[in-house]
Parts: sequence; C-alpha cells; structure tokens
Amino acid sequence: MRHLGLCLAPLVLLATPAMAENFDLAALDLAALIECRADVSTYNGFALRLAGEPDAAQTLGWTEVASGNPFLRQYRLPAPVHVFGRETGTVVFTATGPMAVLDGVAAPDLAKELDIAPAISRPDKFLGEKVVAESTDDTEGISLSTRITLNVSTVASHPGKTLAGCSYTLDMK
Repeated sequence: MRHLGLCLAPLVLLATPAMAENFDLAALDLAALIECRADVSTYNGFALRLAGEPDAAQTLGWTEVASGNPFLRQYRLPAPVHVFGRETGTVVFTATGPMAVLDGVAAPDLAKELDIAPAISRPDKFLGEKVVAESTDDTEGISLSTRITLNVSTVASHPGKTLAGCSYTLDMK
C-alpha cells in the first residue's frame, strides 16, 4: 500500500476528506473505472478509500497479490470483471488508475479494437493511449487540468499479458 499511497499523494492535496468518506464501496463499478466511463472525482473518491483504509480491499473481497512491479498494485478479484468485451479476475493500479490484466489478446490487437494509436510498438513493449476527456478550469489564479486517457500496454513484470485501463489525472498550476 506504500507505493499506492505515495502515488496518490498529489491527489490528497486536491481532494477533500468528504470525497473519500462519501464514496460507497458497495456501489463500486470497477468496469466503469477501468473503461473510462467514470469521472475523475469518482475515481479519486475510490482511490483515496483504497489507499487510506487498510480494510477497503478486503471489504471488496479483493486479495492483494505480488505484482513483481513496484509501480503496480495487484489484486485478485472474487469474481471476474467484464471489460472491453473480455473478462479478467486480476486488476492492477498504476499511480493514476486501474487496469485489467488480460490474457488471450495481444496489446496491438486490443489497441486497434479500441482505436488507440501506439506510441511504442515493438515485440518487447507496447504502449498506447487515447484521450477520452480533457479540460482546464481557471479560477482565481489557479489552473486545474483534468485528463482521462484509455491506455493499453505491456510490462515486463507481466509477460504474455495485456494491461488495459484508464488513467485519471489532475494537474494544478
């Protein structure tokens, strides 16, 4: 949880305590978070609960498993989640969002299905993203930028797997 907590530290500066308190774990729509069908405040409320409450994953029936990657927090789900026309029983969380760990589909093929252009496409590495929503709000000298992207990638810690999910970012200037 240390890595997820460190990754979420910038979020804490922008979030209110009510954001986490008001997020109902029982109402979690994990597929919506993974497929970028949720907004940033919904993701932040969930992420703050997950990072800040030691029993949040257990409440959901999730089992944390070693990811082999210090930048990914991995969970086995009690029941598969259906995303992108597939199902998986494993999710990982990056610093900015959830990703499904998928078998049986190559990253370039899934990216093409989802209309995601590759930034890197090599036999040993794939990385692509598509901007789903982007906005900037300037208020009283503070600029708050929101960016939601759909991502498909491969990582060395998960050979033969494709990671696909959403990134929810806020930037305050």
